[in-house]
Amino acid sequence: MYKGRPIIALMPLYDEKKDSYWMLPGYMKALEEQGAIPLMPPLNADRTQLDFFLEECDGFVLTGGHDISPRLYSQEPSARCGLTLPLRDDMDAYVLKGAVQRDKAVLGICRGHQLMNAVYGGTLYQDIPAECPSEIDHRMQPPYDGCAHMVRLEAGSPLARLLESEELAVNSCHHQAIRELAAPFRAMAAAPDGLIEAIYMPEKRFVWGVQWHPEFSYQVNQGSRKIFAAFLESARTA
Repeated sequence: MYKGRPIIALMPLYDEKKDSYWMLPGYMKALEEQGAIPLMPPLNADRTQLDFFLEECDGFVLTGGHDISPRLYSQEPSARCGLTLPLRDDMDAYVLKGAVQRDKAVLGICRGHQLMNAVYGGTLYQDIPAECPSEIDHRMQPPYDGCAHMVRLEAGSPLARLLESEELAVNSCHHQAIRELAAPFRAMAAAPDGLIEAIYMPEKRFVWGVQWHPEFSYQVNQGSRKIFAAFLESARTA
């Protein structure tokens, strides 16, 4: 915390072609709008450096990006699994476990939501169209701040209480999804085809994952802003 403002680490995105780290501005702007100080650690698995961020940061956003390596959940990659980045899997997994152990606020978005499940013993659909065909559009075309489909919120879940609603319009841009839910988590939302769209860890202060992209929709979607606000309120009180 710095002068009452929570410090939030955003897990880095990586571009192989340019050999560069990068970040979508929506992640940072959505956090800044709520009074946070966002920063992006470098991509690495140096435990000493990662421990520094775990101690100094008040919350962590597991961002989108590469597919999760199926080896993280003891499976071999299928022909339809996309590009993976094992170094980032390792980094994100270490940060996630460290943050959970310290009871710090964690928000997983898209890939981050999937990684949370895989790290704690769940599995993923490596490719929704091949393994779980659906009429729902889970990979919308831009612009990404619109509605791809609705999700049903689990009654009594933290997300339903936060939004005071039974459903939410979400954007969607993914081809992988949670298959078997990891034991430490509970579902908070599901798409009309049954795919799990939001999860949380009941034993912790704030460990949430959402399959959609509030960093794209926060400017026009009140629900997205409320999710970031709840995340940062938890980070402030850690």
